Amino acid sequence: MLVPMKPMLEAARASGYAVGAFEFWSLDSAQAVVEAAESLGVPVILQVGTFEIGYAGLTALTRIARGVADQAAVEVALHLDHGDTLELARATIDAGFTSVMIDASHLPYAENVELTRKVVEIASPHGVSVESELGRLAGTESAASVSEEEAAQTDPQKAERFVRETGIDALAVAIGTAHGFYAYVPRLNLDRLARIAGRVPIPLVLHGGSGTPDDQVRRAIALGISKVNICTEFVAAFGRAYSNAQQQLGFKYSVPSLFAAGKAAAKDLVLSKLRLLSGQAHSP
Repeated sequence: MLVPMKPMLEAARASGYAVGAFEFWSLDSAQAVVEAAESLGVPVILQVGTFEIGYAGLTALTRIARGVADQAAVEVALHLDHGDTLELARATIDAGFTSVMIDASHLPYAENVELTRKVVEIASPHGVSVESELGRLAGTESAASVSEEEAAQTDPQKAERFVRETGIDALAVAIGTAHGFYAYVPRLNLDRLARIAGRVPIPLVLHGGSGTPDDQVRRAIALGISKVNICTEFVAAFGRAYSNAQQQLGFKYSVPSLFAAGKAAAKDLVLSKLRLLSGQAHSP
């Protein structure tokens, strides 16, 4: 069964690991995520944003996630990533999502609080977890685009106040990551993260996990990051495998010859990320 995200992240923060959250858009992408999590015996989060909903449809994605989760040997949460309206949050809750993110970080602080609080009010009666964001990441996510110059990192004092005033279950922080592949070597502001974690009692979320150096991810988890989002690397694993498969001598189009290669490559990518996030990266 699909489960709420909040208990997953609270357990992760208490034990010093992070839960992986992966965008999905199809049955094979959802299976790649959950099968990898089962291999390691760790919980996992399936998530979709407006791109994926626009591509596959909310009803289909919900049914895919529920079908995969019902057969899974690990806990699986279904999360709305970067939801930008109250109406979308309500639609996903009604559809059966167990967690929603409302991203009003582009709005003035007071408006961010107001919208986030409204989402908490409609989610809480259903036992649905709520994530929100304070500060902004560089790059593109759904319909929003933020340049490196505009990216504003999360203020620790405001973060403490924001959590208190909204009642959210998880806070996404901006500490130097970016959406999409990096055009530079990132350097996370771990000092800022430590100050945020010292003031905020709820689990913290790191967006823009694709391409972030492993050592920095480990340090961020040690400082309180309990959820890490992966999208671009996951999508790229499928795309590269599809392309490589077609270059093989004697390739003939069939569902297994093309799509199985993509799923296998994506599963390997998820395995590597989940080993890192769970502290199993150096296991044999």
